[in-house]
Amino acid sequence: NPTRRRLHNERFSLVKKFIAYAKRNIPTKAKILEIGPGSGIYLPSLRTASNEIVASDIEKTYLQNINIPNIKLIEDNIENTKFPSNKFDLILCSEVLEHLTNPEAAIRNISKILKRGGFAVITTPQKYSLMEICCKIAFLPIIINIVKMIYREPILKTGHISLRTQKQITANFVNNGFKIIKHKKIGLYIPILAEMSDGKIITKIEYRLRKNHYLDWLLWTQCYIFQKIS
Repeated sequence: NPTRRRLHNERFSLVKKFIAYAKRNIPTKAKILEIGPGSGIYLPSLRTASNEIVASDIEKTYLQNINIPNIKLIEDNIENTKFPSNKFDLILCSEVLEHLTNPEAAIRNISKILKRGGFAVITTPQKYSLMEICCKIAFLPIIINIVKMIYREPILKTGHISLRTQKQITANFVNNGFKIIKHKKIGLYIPILAEMSDGKIITKIEYRLRKNHYLDWLLWTQCYIFQKIS
């Protein structure tokens, strides 16, 4: 549906920009890892940065669905990783931390397997964003039937079991030897307005919220480039 397309396309474009930034600042023969690649939409962008690309996931089935040549696929749980220390120059972890039972352990391991000076591109939903609040409301017994009528498609739970605020995410990375290079919050969802408008109004509101430090927690996704400094 148009609402979901707009939200995901916005994140897709920003992550590609963050990858492009990291590519300019890592070695030519860099080792790159994507944790939880999903369908592999970012792997083509990562391949242009290096010939040594690894994609890892805890579910072997997900990896088997990736059909992109010259990508090494490894079954691994980032909460208890098998990767050796100081192996990678760039790690992408987009929309994964919120699905883990212990994202703090995952962040420690990202720091462990990333080389000093390397980059981590991270995206995860904001805990109290309008989207996450609406998702919780949407699954209430009466409300879910209305939601199904509006979207005319199956309504699935997000699986977001470990949402964290910006303060929590940044503190966890900083405490594990990172500094923030770039960050941005994106993705405004307003019920009814999102479904009934062409998106221009929401885009304008989102732009204003992004400029307001006290209200940008309403936006759905927090996106970062972290650099490991210690």
